[in-house]
Amino acid sequence: MPSVLVLNGPNLNLLGRREPGVYGSTTLAEVEADCRAVAAELGWTLEFRQSNQEGELVDWLQEAGGRQQSGGVVGVVLNAGAYTHTSIALADAVSGAQVRMVELHISNVHRREAFRHHSYLSAVAAGVIVGFGVAGYPLALRALATLLPADPAGG
Repeated sequence: MPSVLVLNGPNLNLLGRREPGVYGSTTLAEVEADCRAVAAELGWTLEFRQSNQEGELVDWLQEAGGRQQSGGVVGVVLNAGAYTHTSIALADAVSGAQVRMVELHISNVHRREAFRHHSYLSAVAAGVIVGFGVAGYPLALRALATLLPADPAGG
C-alpha cells in the first residue's frame, strides 16, 4: 500500500492554541486523525510529520521524491507555514526531487499581510488549497488523488 506524506512546517505544532481566530481551535493531532481516515479511504498509509526546521523539511521532500519514483509514495501535502514565503530551498527540493506536491494553507493568505501573498512553492506545486481552515487537509489529500495516473504502479 503506497504512502502519502503530510508535512507541516514551523509553528504548526501550536495549532489549536496559536491565533485561534486565524487558525481555529483544532489541534495538529486532530488534523492528523482526520488525514489518517481520508488516507485509509483512498487506500494509502499516512506519514504525518511536523518540523520547525527548514532543512528537515527539505530532507523529507527529497526522501518523498525518491520514494515516489519507486511507487512507494503517491505524493506530498505540504503546509510549509511561514517558509512558504521565504524558502527557495523548499521549492528547489520539490522540483529537484520531482515530487508531486499540493501546497496547503489553513488561512486565506491573500486576505492577510502583504508578505504572505507571495509563495515560492506555488510555482512547483501541482495545486494549491487556501483558506478552508483545517478542512483543507482532507481536500488536499483528495486533490492529490485526482492527480495520480490511472495505475500509479505504472503497469
